[in-house]
Amino acid sequence: MKKSAGAFAALSLLTITTGLIDAATVLGFTVFAANMTGNIVFLGFSLGGSPEYALIPSVAALVGFVLGAWGAGFIVPAKLTPRPASTALGVQAVLIGIAAVIAMLSDAPGPTWQDWVILLILGAAMGLQNVISLASPVADMKTTVLTLTIAGIASELARGTQQRWGLRLVSIVLLLGGALGGTLIFLGLGMGWTLLAAALITAVGGVIFRSITTGDKWAADLTH
Repeated sequence: MKKSAGAFAALSLLTITTGLIDAATVLGFTVFAANMTGNIVFLGFSLGGSPEYALIPSVAALVGFVLGAWGAGFIVPAKLTPRPASTALGVQAVLIGIAAVIAMLSDAPGPTWQDWVILLILGAAMGLQNVISLASPVADMKTTVLTLTIAGIASELARGTQQRWGLRLVSIVLLLGGALGGTLIFLGLGMGWTLLAAALITAVGGVIFRSITTGDKWAADLTH
């Protein structure tokens, strides 16, 4: 059984980043920055007239996500290698850091244009991350969406073929921990500090990718 410890560590940090960022945006704007499935549903709610879900925040996050994923297509190859992953995460960390600064400087009450800019930037950052996850050689660690992960655990348990349930469970715990930590930081210190924590964690992930050499067992799937 081959393992790529560096890729696993970096993707684990990105899963925590997802929890932090979605904690900030859902608690702050009732919008996901990483989970576009949820945003499309929220968009439907707003178009249907629900007063709890505004149109512009969902659109801003969705547009940013598409732009970020499009830009990542120029950086990240279809089969991920360490150097492009590190570059993309560097860009992502800078984007999240910019959003953190805007959040810290914006203290106007109610929806403002700064809020939409934050969502646009964070959507772009998470679009980058999702492309990295799609191209990752580490199976079952997609860092953002866990619906299929949970379905995989349940179905494999039913079939008696629990080959990867351990790794999938790690993803769930990491995302839960990121969301929990993000909530605590958000409620205690505000959105800006929550996003700053996410930026720093993403940057560490980029450094880890940068440290992986071509001699490492990079292209191996992790199994349990």
